Amino acid sequence: MDETMVYDLPDLRLVAAIADSGSLTRGAAQIHLAPSSASHRLSHLEAALGVALFVRHARGLTPTTAGESLLRHARQVFAQLEQMHADLAPYASGVVSQVTVFANTNAINCFLPEDLGDFLRDHPRIRVSLEEQPSPAIIQAVAAGQVEIGVVAAEPGLAGLETHPYRRDRLVLIVPAGHPLAGRDAVAFAEVLAEPFVGLHAGSAIHTFMMNAAAQLGGRLDVRIQVRSFNAVCRMVAAGVGIGMVPHSAVPAGDLSARPASLRMVQITDAWAPRDLQLCVRSRAALGPAAAALFDHLASKGGGEITTDA
Repeated sequence: MDETMVYDLPDLRLVAAIADSGSLTRGAAQIHLAPSSASHRLSHLEAALGVALFVRHARGLTPTTAGESLLRHARQVFAQLEQMHADLAPYASGVVSQVTVFANTNAINCFLPEDLGDFLRDHPRIRVSLEEQPSPAIIQAVAAGQVEIGVVAAEPGLAGLETHPYRRDRLVLIVPAGHPLAGRDAVAFAEVLAEPFVGLHAGSAIHTFMMNAAAQLGGRLDVRIQVRSFNAVCRMVAAGVGIGMVPHSAVPAGDLSARPASLRMVQITDAWAPRDLQLCVRSRAALGPAAAALFDHLASKGGGEITTDA
């Protein structure tokens, strides 16, 4: 194999087309090549690699182990090209800027949809690339210059970054209406460690936070079921599956009349229950115009006390 070999996209597309169709003739037709030309390309590629990519048999062609390996890499290349096209296409239609934002689960589920919607309506030529990450990973990415704006829970580790309040929030317990805790106004987290919990999926910021908080108390949470959204947590709790811990802002509406009849909210007395969100950047002054405009828009949402009604 030539270590300096350059792979042609038409060759990679041919390999994928043959593998998908099981036939050199049909594969060639899919990418608009004559069968003779396709056969020559495939033979030349195999000779250059020094390995057979397909097994020839009476019913057609099937990939060898080496062919399967090449095919996996080829599909990754195609996916990256499609992503590159998707990233560049907006610029051809008049988009002038793109801003990268990392945010935690709470911000993405509860606040950013409306706030980003307002911003993008006012700035139609800006695109936002938004990715969910836990707060420590966001802080690291912002500090390294990998993303322009981060939205994190207020916590240690923000030294060296410029921060601004974004939204006030706090963690609360939600319990079924008939649960013994339903009549309580507030409870310490240590009192509920033995309860079965409905939690978010492993890897989410709040799941990790809950597990660490339980471990610091010398306990271990009984996670009965894991779901993908705060709304699903609320619905599972209302159905009596277990209790949950979610941001206050994730509980359906603020008033009891709009909340599921079988769901009750209980405040947590632990000092970590307030989970105010902050914006973080390396330097507000160093942001480009689009990122600066988004930062200022989100910063304008800061402030406002949150109230908890059980």
